[in-house]
Amino acid sequence: MADTALDAEGDAGAVAAYKRIFKDVLDSRPSGMRIRLAHAMGKNRSFVSQISNPAYPVPIPVQHLATIFDVCHFPPQAKSQFLRAYARAHPRRIGRLSQGTHERMLTLHLPDLGSAKKNAQLDTLLQEFTRRLIAIMQDEK
Repeated sequence: MADTALDAEGDAGAVAAYKRIFKDVLDSRPSGMRIRLAHAMGKNRSFVSQISNPAYPVPIPVQHLATIFDVCHFPPQAKSQFLRAYARAHPRRIGRLSQGTHERMLTLHLPDLGSAKKNAQLDTLLQEFTRRLIAIMQDEK
C-alpha cells in the first residue's frame, strides 16, 4: 500500500511538472487566452483552469495537446520541455499524440445576438453540431 502512495505522489509530481510549463505559457499570453482556449477545445473555462493548475492532479487529455499548442502559440523551447515532461508523466499516452487526428481551426464570423446568454447558446450549439458531424463522418470511414 505504501508503494502505491509513493507511485501516486510521483505521478502527481510528473503531472505538475508539465502543468507548470503550461501555466507559465498561459500567464505570458494576453488576457482572455483561457476562454479562447476553452472555446477551441469545446470546454468550459473551469476545465482550462483545472488542466493548467499544477496543484490539481487532473492530467491534460492527449487529444487536447495540439489545440493547446496551436491556440497558446507555445514557443518551441517550451513545447519541447512540455512534451518531455508529458512523456515522463504519461509514457503510454505520448505515442497517441503523433497518431492522433490532425485538426485545423476554422473561424466563423457570427452576428452578435445582443445577449451574452444567446451568444453562448449559439456557440455551444455550433460546437456540438461540429463534434457530432465529425463523429458521423469518421464512422463512415
